[in-house]
Formats: sequence, C-alpha cells, structure tokens
Amino acid sequence: MAVALRGGVVAGFLFLLILTECKARIHKLTLKNETRVLVPLNSFGFYPNGTLDVNLLALRLFEQDSVNHSDFPVGFSLSRSRVSGVLSYTAEQPATCPLKSKTSPNNEPLIIFLIDVKRLQVNVTVVGEQDNILTAKRKGQPPDQRKRRDVPPEGGAPLQPVNNAEHASSQDKNEGDSGNQKKDSQTDQKAIPAEDETPFDLNKTKSFVLALNRMENSYNFSFHLKVGLVAQGLYNLNFHYCQNLATRNMLPYSFAVEVTEKNPGGCYLSAAEIPLSRLYIGMAGVFFTAALVWVYTLMKHRYSVFKIHWLMAALAFTKSTSLVFHSINYHFINTEGHPIEGWAVMYYITHLLKGALLFITLALIGTGWAFVKYILSDKEKKIFMIVIPLQVLANVAYIIIESTEEGSSEYSMWKQILFLVDLICCGAILFPVVWSIRHLQEASSTDGKAAMNLEKLKLFRHYYVMIVCYIYFTRIIAILLKITMPFQWQWCYEFLVEVSTLIFFVLTGYNFRPASNNPYLQLPQDEEDVEMDEVVTESGALEGISKVKKTSNGRDRQKESTL
Repeated sequence: MAVALRGGVVAGFLFLLILTECKARIHKLTLKNETRVLVPLNSFGFYPNGTLDVNLLALRLFEQDSVNHSDFPVGFSLSRSRVSGVLSYTAEQPATCPLKSKTSPNNEPLIIFLIDVKRLQVNVTVVGEQDNILTAKRKGQPPDQRKRRDVPPEGGAPLQPVNNAEHASSQDKNEGDSGNQKKDSQTDQKAIPAEDETPFDLNKTKSFVLALNRMENSYNFSFHLKVGLVAQGLYNLNFHYCQNLATRNMLPYSFAVEVTEKNPGGCYLSAAEIPLSRLYIGMAGVFFTAALVWVYTLMKHRYSVFKIHWLMAALAFTKSTSLVFHSINYHFINTEGHPIEGWAVMYYITHLLKGALLFITLALIGTGWAFVKYILSDKEKKIFMIVIPLQVLANVAYIIIESTEEGSSEYSMWKQILFLVDLICCGAILFPVVWSIRHLQEASSTDGKAAMNLEKLKLFRHYYVMIVCYIYFTRIIAILLKITMPFQWQWCYEFLVEVSTLIFFVLTGYNFRPASNNPYLQLPQDEEDVEMDEVVTESGALEGISKVKKTSNGRDRQKESTL
C-alpha cells in the first residue's frame, strides 16, 4: 500500500509537469525541425453539414537548389473511409507518395492539396465520389469576376456554379470582408492575393488552383470544407513531405497549423464521441448505486467484514467519481472546443487513483490477503513492486496522450507505451491467482481439509476465468468490435467496456461477499488442524489473530499411559 501511495504522489507531480495544454477539438499544432514523411493531423467523424477549417499558418521548407519540390511534393491529403468505420488509408509511412500518385487504397474518396512553392499556388485534386463544398481563396481571380462564379479564371480549371442557398450568405459575408483588401497587380513570383473566397462543388469540380501566400520565408493558406449528406463519414487529415521518402538525408521542415472541426449544432466532438458525455454520467450513477448497495451489505454483515471489503467499496466510489469528471470534461469539449483545465485535472487524478486501486484490489484478492492470510510472500510483494510502478507509468502515458495533439511525434510513442504497459499489468495480475490455486491444490491433498480447500479452489478458478475474460474483452474483443462498427456507433465500444467493468465488479463482490456461507470465508471444523496463516474468526474486530495448536508435555503423556 505504501508503494501505491508513493507511486500516486510521483504520478501527481509528473501530471502537473506534463499537463501544459489539454487536447481539444480546436487543434493547434506546431512542429519544428520535423523529418517525418507523414504527419497524421487528426481523424474525425462528420455528420451532414459538419465543417472542417484548416489554416496553415507558417510552412518552412528546406530551401536548396538541389531540392525540387515538384519531384518530391509536399501538401495535405483528406481521405474518407468507405468502410463502416475502418480507415484503410492509414497513418503509416507509405511506400509511395500519395500526393504524386493521386490515388488511395480501395479507391476511397480523397482530396489532395499539393503545395507548389515555385508558382505560389496549391493544386487541388479531387478523387472519387464527393458531396462536399470547399471554400477557399483561388489564385488570380480578376475583380470583375467576383460576382460571376461560373466564369473560370484564365489558365485555370473550369469551375462549376454552386447553387446552394446555405452558402449564399457566407459567400456575401466573405465578399464583404475581402472588399477592404487591396489588389496586387504583380503576376511574377510574388504571391497574388485573391480578392475573395470561392465555393467549389467537389462533386462537379475535380481540380482547381488555390492561392498560396508567402511571408518572408514561410508559406500559408487556408480552406473551409462543408460535408454533404452523401459524404458523411470518418475523415483522416494528413500532412505529407515526400522529399524524405526517397532520400537517406532527412531534410527538416517546420509548420504551424490550426484545425477546427464541428458537427451540426455547434458540437466540437466527433460523431462517435457526442453520446459519451451522457453515457459516462449514466454509468457513474450505476456505479454509485452499486457502491451504495455494497456498503449496505458490509454494514449488514459487519461481523464478517475485512479491510479488503472496504477497499473494494473505495474502488467503486472512485470509479463513479472518475466517470462524473470524465462526463464533465467531454461536455466542455463539446461546447467550448477544449476542456476546462480544472475539470480535466480532477478527471486525471481520479482516473489515476481508480487504476491503482483496481490492480491493487485484484492482486490482494488473488493472493487471499485479509481472508486467509495477512502476510504477503516475497513473490507476491515483487508483483506489487512491478505492477504499481507500471500502473503509474500507464497513467502518465494516458495523460500525455490526452494532453497532446495526434500529429506530435510524442503521441505515437506514448500510445505504444500505454498499450504495452497495460498488457504487462494485466498479465502480471494473474500470477497471484495462479499461485493461490497451486497452493490450494497442494493443501487439499495434505492437510486433511480437502472439502473446504476444494471449494476455495473452485472459487479461485472462477475468479481466474473472470479476470481473463475481462482482460480479453476490454483489451481485444471490444477494440475489434469498434473497428467494425459504423463511425457514428463507435461510442458503443466505451459502452461495452463500462458494462463489462460493472459486471466484473458485481461478480467479484458477489463471490467474495462478507457472508458466513461463503466458502472463501468458511472456517475449518477441526481445530487441531488450524494453520498459522488461517483466520480464527469471522469478526473483523479480531482480524489478525490466529490459533496455536495445543500440545501436551511428556509428563501428561506418561500419566495417561500409566492410568
């Protein structure tokens, strides 16, 4: 327990050092001296009329005469999954540059933004079926064409008219805002600022050119995307720097980007995350009710209660509190676009305590502590010495993942650490149960209490199966179900995990409830065979007392023999 407390204190300090900016749906990412070929910016599930705003603030490339950015292009890709929720256009490093091939696996709908720094333009190519409206500043639009959207610019791709009443007001607003800008008549290598923003119907217009602005040594542009009815789904936004794909000398680049995603109704959450706030607050009420029922059971059978029973109650209340703060955190992300730091801190603290209490309780029940014995063996102490620090590391990794952007280089590293550490903790927690089962198997054939030990052995085997099923379902099966669900139903993954956790808590409490007819708490009937590590009484008040086997001295035996 002392190790757990020290681990919690250390994790608390690490948390305060790490939490500098909480992850939000208004993403702000700045990368300096980056060398990755592919930077996954974000994945988001859009409903119809959802909007995506991307603003590239400052892109700095490695300027060298030998580097030809037309041969090794740089830009963005926005893909939509055709599968029900699985993105086959993944964030792994591709073998070929998707900006150059202009194709995607499984012919998924794809929008390519190819940045041409020499001509100061962004070439947009639309692949596959689209039902989106993209609004951006096109390059070199003459002022007399500001009100005629059906007239294409000279030398540019033909533009289709957009007859959409919903875009008329935004179009007029953009024209009014841009009316104050001054036209730059220069058409040389310098940037040509567009006079206004133009909507492009991507279902009709498959290629067009946008303006790329240059300020000193950096480039910038922006676009706004409105999702149509047919085009709803799971989108993946990536940044590509294909120069480092074909050379061993990794050339650095830097950029700052702002990404804002919204669903209809002003929701900043992805389609799969919108129900989570209500889900977590509902499950918090269920866990709190279960905790109250457990406390009532402890008070009703107070003469059979041990310390670990109260530890199980503390775990249930901590789980309920963690879900409350988790729900509040998602509520503010949904309405504000970012979490409120105070509520986020409270959630991370309760989440850390919940994780530590869960593995401590499982390990103590598995070793039989407080029920059968009060001293942990050296092997069992080593399990706690390993599991508790790993749990602290897992919680720190979780906090880092939640407080950093998906596109940062640390995100993928800590995500892999979290997955690996979590699996190690789940595997290590099974060892105390296996040792207890082996101990009961040996004791059932040697100490003359075979019936009672076999009952306990059966209970431990059920407990072992429960833990294995819980681990497999929450870590493997639920994830497989998530990736096969439609994008708007992926919140069911969290629902399945919470329900399985509730079932696991209820079954554990039922099997190890404080009752006189519980085989785990039954006392041996033969007082002569009581061992030092077994319980004398069911009363928690006499916890820690053990019976000593009585023996008679040699004189008493001699008297009995002479009589």
